[in-house]
Amino acid sequence: LQRMLSMAVEVDRSPTCSSRKIADDIFPFILNIPLRSQREALLNTMESQLLRCRLLELLFQHSCDMPNTSSMSLDKVLYFLSHSSVLPQFQDETATWQRWDEMLQYLSLLLLSYHSVKLAFPLAEHLRTSVSDRMELIAQKAKPRLQDSDDISQLDIQLKMNDFISRMQKTLGEPFPPQIQEKLFMLQ
Repeated sequence: LQRMLSMAVEVDRSPTCSSRKIADDIFPFILNIPLRSQREALLNTMESQLLRCRLLELLFQHSCDMPNTSSMSLDKVLYFLSHSSVLPQFQDETATWQRWDEMLQYLSLLLLSYHSVKLAFPLAEHLRTSVSDRMELIAQKAKPRLQDSDDISQLDIQLKMNDFISRMQKTLGEPFPPQIQEKLFMLQ
């Protein structure tokens, strides 16, 4: 399945368009996956970073009261950090801290996927272009264009993280479980 999804993203002249279409079709099924371990298995084994990034973006959009319609960027990740509620209640019965833990896991995965799509090593930095055009861009050593919304400061990150942590404290109290503390550190 993962190989087929990856190829489906790559065959189009616009991998961004095809990943959006595929993600829009798959997303309702992800909401119906009953167990966290199954959701994580699907997302962690996804071969297409572009598709995984889009699916996670949809998941966080779904958990926001006011969805953000801007394109994916580091600023949008900060938006999700500030405006996402705990991920939707899936069919399994989980403790509240475990739902926060899953949210932190997916935020980290979203950052890693976005980094791979936009900023990573030479082959990956052109994932948004077609395979035929990608080789030419790599040969020219063309750098990806960064968006203004990818230029965020340490202060922005710290303020959003502090706000996020205070929201978690209201729900979970203190001290946080060790898994949460570890994921918060990794995310920051």
